[in-house]
Amino acid sequence: MTPLTETVLFVFSLVALGYLTGLTFYLKPASGEGISEFAVSVAMPLLLFRTMVKSDFHGVTPWSLWGAYFAAAAITWTTGHLMMTRVFKRDARAGIVGGVSSAYSNVVLLGAPFVLGIFGASGFEVLSLLVSVHLPIMMMASIVLFEMFGRGSGETVHPLRVVKNFLRRLFLNPLIIGILVGLAWRLTGAPLPDLVERLVNTLADTAGPVALFAMGLSLRRFGISGNIRPALALSVLKLFVMPALVLAFVWLLGLPPLTAKVAVVVAALPSGINSYLIAVQFNTGQALASNQMTLATASAVVTTSFWLTVVIHVFG
Repeated sequence: MTPLTETVLFVFSLVALGYLTGLTFYLKPASGEGISEFAVSVAMPLLLFRTMVKSDFHGVTPWSLWGAYFAAAAITWTTGHLMMTRVFKRDARAGIVGGVSSAYSNVVLLGAPFVLGIFGASGFEVLSLLVSVHLPIMMMASIVLFEMFGRGSGETVHPLRVVKNFLRRLFLNPLIIGILVGLAWRLTGAPLPDLVERLVNTLADTAGPVALFAMGLSLRRFGISGNIRPALALSVLKLFVMPALVLAFVWLLGLPPLTAKVAVVVAALPSGINSYLIAVQFNTGQALASNQMTLATASAVVTTSFWLTVVIHVFG
């Protein structure tokens, strides 16, 4: 077994372990929410804080990286929306759920530990650049679309309400707080006190395994119930079309090999819980988002290995 294959299997084995503990009721369903909250609100923000403070981003081209990734995300989101409304004859709100499910990668619970395990700290630096704008851009898109389609047909879009909701959600997000505080500390040039550094390192090092375990528990909670055909179609968009588009864009733009590889792998990740939460907000497509997330995550055991093989062949 190659180190690459072993790492992929290790990552998804932690997800499977979390799923099994929920399936056998070894842990109560409420435990999954608590573990996920710890991963997203404590461990992962501290990991991002440490990365912002200590990392060297030399050689990374953020504008080209962002352009390549989000151009592919926009195309995939639009395709997912049209597929739901034109092919499966759903309404516009369900179309938004389809769009976000096909383009919103699980960059936190699955992406961070996966990239760390495959590409190490240098790869996580590239991922951090994506996370820093991925959350705000996808959040803004979701809020705008919710204002347009999630309310009553007689209501109009209020720009100030959109901005207010966006800023409130953005600056209360623990991941964004971790990034901003890390950048602020970096600008001071001061080293972290020994006790603070030890505390940060201890908690940040738990982010990967805890996030993967929490991801598995979440999958058990949501499960699969109908909507198989549209969920499969959206999973194909997420796991094959979006990474193929990112691969084409990073190759055309000539991104550095490590940056290109991380971008494609992140695009190939399955959808996260955000697609389900948006469906809950719209009060439509909850089963669709849940099924798509579960199917895509299960399939990602194979598809991520495929894309890792492709990017290594293409970029070395």
